Amino acid sequence: MYPQQIVAPMKAELTTRGFKELLSAEDVDKAMAEKGTTLLFINSVCGCSAGSARPGVIMAVANSPKKPDHITTTFAGFDMEAVAKARAYMLPYPPSSPCIALLKDGQVVHMIERHMIEGRPAQMIAANLLQAFETYC
Repeated sequence: MYPQQIVAPMKAELTTRGFKELLSAEDVDKAMAEKGTTLLFINSVCGCSAGSARPGVIMAVANSPKKPDHITTTFAGFDMEAVAKARAYMLPYPPSSPCIALLKDGQVVHMIERHMIEGRPAQMIAANLLQAFETYC
């Protein structure tokens, strides 16, 4: 498990912009039971991927005329129980972090896995999400 002082600024980057933090399996179950669309971002310390994923997801949410009804996040390697539960909702996609899922009524309708984030700029990730928001939100 990562130390609090390492993950706190990376969590705050999202929570200060309105992302609801999912800290337990119960939090995830409640979020997935919500009707409508839910953006679920599994945050990570991985600099190569999370360094572009966080700004990308923030850009998408800030700049989209159509937004998910619920915007959530949990942190891999820190919120262990919540991440394990979130990954169960993301099946059949294999675990990856960071990753971004858009769910509608608890079912994945769009997924961005780590291999789709690596080496791509935040703007490309945001563009991918903007298209998904347009389609599903």
